[in-house]
Amino acid sequence: MSKKNEEPDLSLEEAFEQIETVIDQLEEEDITLEESFRAYQEGMKLINYCNGKIDKVEKQVLKINEDGELDEF
Repeated sequence: MSKKNEEPDLSLEEAFEQIETVIDQLEEEDITLEESFRAYQEGMKLINYCNGKIDKVEKQVLKINEDGELDEF
């Protein structure tokens, strides 16, 4: 997610790995306040991206039944 104001083209797995990296950075003892704030913002962007992807997938996991109504898959 290095490009600003652009949605990343990541799989959920890749985004989760990047979130883990951000968490590792935040847990470092010698991280500066500025670095931790930047890492926090990056992590929040990744979390929002994941939430959007998951919502999209949930909507796709609906199927139309015989009566033309939507059922959960």
